[in-house]
Amino acid sequence: MGQKTSPIGFRTGITLGWQSTWFAPKANYGEFLVEDHKIREFADKKFNQQPPFAAVSKVEIARTRNEVKVTLHTARPGMVIGPRGAEVDKLREELEELIDRKVNVNVIEIKEAALDARLVGENIAAQLKKRASYRRVMKMACEQAMNAGAKGVKIMCSGRLGGAEIARSEVQKLGSIPLQTLDANVDYAISESHTTYGKIGIKVWIYKGKFGEEIVPLQRTDRRGRGERSERKPRREARGGGAGGTRSGGGRSSAGRAPSGRQAPAPTPTAAPEPAAEPAPAQIQEPTDNS
Repeated sequence: MGQKTSPIGFRTGITLGWQSTWFAPKANYGEFLVEDHKIREFADKKFNQQPPFAAVSKVEIARTRNEVKVTLHTARPGMVIGPRGAEVDKLREELEELIDRKVNVNVIEIKEAALDARLVGENIAAQLKKRASYRRVMKMACEQAMNAGAKGVKIMCSGRLGGAEIARSEVQKLGSIPLQTLDANVDYAISESHTTYGKIGIKVWIYKGKFGEEIVPLQRTDRRGRGERSERKPRREARGGGAGGTRSGGGRSSAGRAPSGRQAPAPTPTAAPEPAAEPAPAQIQEPTDNS
């Protein structure tokens, strides 16, 4: 008990695939491994640590006999592709110079950045670097992930939080995170925020449900809840409108005073503006006198 392991490595080969898919003889295995590390480091420095901050979350590498296929998962594909694919061609040339092999680059878009642990951690790191409140940043990240459809979120920040002299850890958690369930799709990532008073480590766990389940954003339920409230608002407005009408209308205010007072002056103004009712009884009395 208590022996922690990475959720990604714990599920790799069982419910998750490898990020590097190739086979090599014993003599070339170390060389290919170093090349993969160089490719991932280069992509991270180029797209995540300097402008235009293309938010590359994962780099998948597949090797064939003739070329190396590099797949970039990013939340901003336009930044990686560039106008008419100019940035992709430039990246391909730089990777070919780096590993001295033929490279093919593909770009896949991440539709919901709030459900990607790496992007959430990088976002928190960027805000902590700007001296934002770590509690507020962690809480907002948890709420955004839950609204995007996550079933559980856990964020841990460790280091000199707020510039304190003694390093400590803070944890924010929403929902459930079944770390020991292999069938659970738990995304995990580590990020670092380089601040003026030291380095802060950020760990993010996001539980997306079981593998094969579709993620339904919670914003729809929020909108329905707001819709129910909006249906109640017209009732309140109708009540308020009636009260406003009694205040604004002069005739209604005098009519309101009549039943409340039940005095003689109250019925007199109502009888005075009805001249049509008086001639009618006078015409009825005239034929009785003639007879």
